[in-house]
Amino acid sequence: MNFIRTIVAAGLVAASTSAFAADITGAGATFPFPIYSKWADAYKKETGNGLNYQSIGSGAGIKQIQAKTVTFGATDAPLKHEQLEKDGLVQWPMVMGAIVPVVNLEGVKPGELVLSGEVLGDIYLGKIKKWDDAAIAKLNPKLKLPGDAITVVRRSDGSGTTFNFTDYLSKSNAEWKAKVGSGTAVEWPTGVGAKGNEGVAGNIGQTKNAIGYVEYAYAKQNKLTYAAMINKAGKTVQPTIAAFQAAASNADWAKAPGYYVILTDQPGDASWPITAATFILMHKDATDKAASQEAIKFFKYAFGKGGKMAEELDYIPMPESVVKLIEKTWSAEIKS
Repeated sequence: MNFIRTIVAAGLVAASTSAFAADITGAGATFPFPIYSKWADAYKKETGNGLNYQSIGSGAGIKQIQAKTVTFGATDAPLKHEQLEKDGLVQWPMVMGAIVPVVNLEGVKPGELVLSGEVLGDIYLGKIKKWDDAAIAKLNPKLKLPGDAITVVRRSDGSGTTFNFTDYLSKSNAEWKAKVGSGTAVEWPTGVGAKGNEGVAGNIGQTKNAIGYVEYAYAKQNKLTYAAMINKAGKTVQPTIAAFQAAASNADWAKAPGYYVILTDQPGDASWPITAATFILMHKDATDKAASQEAIKFFKYAFGKGGKMAEELDYIPMPESVVKLIEKTWSAEIKS
């Protein structure tokens, strides 16, 4: 499963008869791959225009849009306003979702294992080495935990999923913040690397006693065992659309330059602690303006008609008020 995933299925790459569709290319985040695939398929059926999106990780997606080799880049780690200005880019959030810890533990069902940010950080620091460690057992008094060593799985590529995961660990584990910190790529103290959400999901599925982190849609699609989490309010929460929405409801997009908002560790009894948005990057003054405008048509379609499809995969659609702000940004900043 350690490979670069490229959408080439029917409906996702335009037929050669469509001059525009073959020109719409995107690359980046693996986090939104399931929903971008679904939207692209529906859009192709409705308009005849397809989409070629390479699911290669946020870091690579940022590099490709900076190099002008794609129509749009996709990243779960938003760029700060200064970087956007320097690169002549426009950025906006496309959809929101959540990251979940996933495990392969015999006899443990989805949502049964409870973890905290502190414990998760200690596992990824290599301080907690076995499943029956006292810190895990204290959170799970009713679970029969094995005495086996924990196999830690993490991303090997530059990843927005890693950015949000390590941002959360930095907020909830002081030692993690001091020793490792957050970023799309970090100096991991321990663990086996895998490429993309796909690679981590595949590795967890095949490795007993493993733990990793993936976007929730991957956990569901691969039937992985996800953990419940103790949130900032001290409440145990399951990864549900309601919990993701509770976390997202705090976001003040209107006041964030370049829509730079990080949704991890939000307050509220019902909030899922590792909620995240995923972003689109486009050039203000694109070389291929026809492809640029065609891409905007696709994004407009996704905002207008893709909400239900997003919810079916447990993503959170952007609120209507934010979509209106984004559409104004398109008109003001993207040259046609």
